[in-house]
Amino acid sequence: MDECPRCQTPLERLALGDVTTIACPRCSYADIPVEHESAPDERESWQDAFNRFYEA
Repeated sequence: MDECPRCQTPLERLALGDVTTIACPRCSYADIPVEHESAPDERESWQDAFNRFYEA
């Protein structure tokens, strides 16, 4: 892959330690697998939050 699939700008290879990826300097596309599904937020009451705080 030489060009960004979004905007066709030449991609740059970025490395940090042993991890390497490609990214677009124009639109910020990055070739990193992402999980887009998320678990529903469970709401915490203020009382539960205070209890968790004081227990820690």
